[in-house]
Amino acid sequence: MDDRQKLLHDWTEKLLAAFEIDGTRVDIDAVLDLAGKAAHGVVRPAAPLTTFVVGYAAGLAVGSGQAEERVAMDSAMSVADTLCAEAATDGGTE
Repeated sequence: MDDRQKLLHDWTEKLLAAFEIDGTRVDIDAVLDLAGKAAHGVVRPAAPLTTFVVGYAAGLAVGSGQAEERVAMDSAMSVADTLCAEAATDGGTE
C-alpha cells in the first residue's frame, strides 16, 4: 500500500468510526473510479455529487429493508456508472 492509499484507507476508517459504522466495507478504488467517470463524463463537480447520491441511495435502500448493504451499494454504483457512460457518450464533458 503506497502513502496515498494508506492515507485514504486511514481517512475512510476515521470517517466510519466518527459515524459509528465501523466495519462497513468501502471499496475506495470503486468510489474513486466512479468519481473519475462523473468528473470526466459529466463535469468535474459531478464527482462528489455523484458519490454522495450513490451513498445516500444505497443507505436508503438498506435502511428501508429493500436490500442488504453490499447489494444496495453495488446496485447504486452500477446505475451511476451507466449514467456516467451515457453522459460521456452524449458529449457531457467539460
